[in-house]
This record gives sequence, structure tokens and C-alpha cells, in this order.
Amino acid sequence: MSWFEYVLQQLITGLTNGMIIALVALGYTMVYGIIELINFAHGDLVMLGSFLALTLIGACGLGQSPWIGLPLLLIAVPAFCAVLNWSVDRVAYRPIRQAPKLTALVTAIGISFIFVNLGFFWGGMPMAVFGGGNAPAAQKDVPDLIGFFNLLGKNCQVRFTVKDALVVAVTVPLMIALTWFVRSTRLGTAMRATAQNPVAARLMGIDVDRVIGATFVIGGALAGVAAVVQSLYYNTVSFQMGYRVGMDAFTAAVLGGIGNLPGAVLGAVVIGLVRAFSDGYLSTQWTNALVFLMLILMLVFRPSGLLGAHVREKV
Repeated sequence: MSWFEYVLQQLITGLTNGMIIALVALGYTMVYGIIELINFAHGDLVMLGSFLALTLIGACGLGQSPWIGLPLLLIAVPAFCAVLNWSVDRVAYRPIRQAPKLTALVTAIGISFIFVNLGFFWGGMPMAVFGGGNAPAAQKDVPDLIGFFNLLGKNCQVRFTVKDALVVAVTVPLMIALTWFVRSTRLGTAMRATAQNPVAARLMGIDVDRVIGATFVIGGALAGVAAVVQSLYYNTVSFQMGYRVGMDAFTAAVLGGIGNLPGAVLGAVVIGLVRAFSDGYLSTQWTNALVFLMLILMLVFRPSGLLGAHVREKV
């Protein structure tokens, strides 16, 4: 493989991984942009969605019919994550909406621990896809529904597989649709108004609680899509995977400018590229250090992020 082909391969890998991170980062940044809550349970919501995807694959035999299984997963898992995310807001976050931000932050951490334990118990289900439930803490293998067929040709050194195409085909339209929704629809306008000034939005007749609930629904649905795409791309799930997923997504949201949707996508793509080139040219043991060094430098020299705007703090 020539140096050009090697660089092109790292670009494909980095962009694909960045798009997966972006799906999760959008959920983080939407919630923060409206209620300024860092929802640390969001990564673990992706984990539970991944476990549901594996459960459906095992229970319904979807591995034998991927063209039926994939649409089913992309409907059922986002719906589950959306309802769960809305329920968490309704039960845990809404009652403490006026409490100090630290209270909401601690609550989010508590919800994260609850989700992790649910994932641990879920991994002990007596199903073949969970190893008979004998090792709930072990990683679970996800059946390969799609395969590794190289769309650039069998003899091509650069690999752009069906899995890479799936990530692009699912993620890019979703990001375009979400951008259009926030900018052009009535609910999207209400979201932007609530993010700018919730008190003024309420005085103008906007049902702020309904808008926040809709934001959690959309963020949860995006987490469900990310769960399906990530499970089928990496072919492994674990009850502890939410921490890594959440940290990458949170870092991407902060890097791009938390509360900014295009910024979250840009930050995710940057992290995906940095990870790919670090793994390829340096060593995997340096990758996390390099990503967080980049984040620290960004916070020092541009605290608002790549696309974030400097705003006055609300008092």
C-alpha cells in the first residue's frame, strides 16, 4: 500500500468513526443547549440501545435476513431510547429543573450508574447471543449482518466497506434532517427560543416543558440510531461501553462548541480523524492522550469551541 492509499484509508476510517461519534454528540449538545445540563447518562443510553439491538437480533433471528433486520432495528431501538430518555427527563430532571445545576449534574451521574447496572443484568439474560447469561460482565459479540465486502473492488488496497457505506447512508441524512428541523419547523423555532431565554419563551406562550421533553425524545432517538450503527460496525457490545462512548461524544461537543449542532458534528469528525491518524502513525496507547491534549488546548485558547460563540453568562 502506497503512502497515498494509506492516508486515504485513515481518512475513511476517521470520517466513519467521527460520524458515529457525531450521532451521540448531537444528543449531548441539544440537551445542553436548551437546559444547560450535561447529561452524563447519554452514553449509557447508547449502551442500552445496543443491548436491545443484540436482543432483537437473537430473539427474532435477524442475522438470517439482514435487509429485514436492519430497518427493524433502526425503528425499534431509536423508539426505545427516545421513550426511555423522555421518561428520565419526566421522572428525574423535570422535578429539579429550578434546583442548582450541581443537583441536576449529580442526578445525571446517578442515572448513568442505574443504566450501567441495567446493562449488567441485561447481559446475564439466558439467551444464546448473551452467551447463555453465564458471563454478564463479558463483551458480547454482535452477529455480522452486513459483511466486510469492499465496495471499491476486491483487489483495491483502500477499503470502503458496506459497513462504512451504512454509516454514511444513515448518519448524513439524519444530520441534514435535524439541521432543517431545528431551523425551519415551529418546534425547532421553539427550541431555539427556549435555548436563548426560557423565561421569555414561556411568556410568549411556548410550553417550555414540552419543548424540553421533545429535545430529550430527539436526543434519545439519535442515541438509538448510534447504538444500532455502532453495534453493527464494531460487532461488540459491553455494559461498560457507555463510558467510552459518552466521553468521546462529550469531548466532541465541547471541542466544537457545546450547544452548537454543526460544532458537535465538526468536533466529532476532528476526533475521529485524530484517533485514526494517531493509531496509524503513532500508537494506540497515545491516542486518548492526544485527543484530550487537543481538548485542553482548545479550552485554554478558545473556550467557546471551534464554532461556539462568546456569550454573556446568564445571571
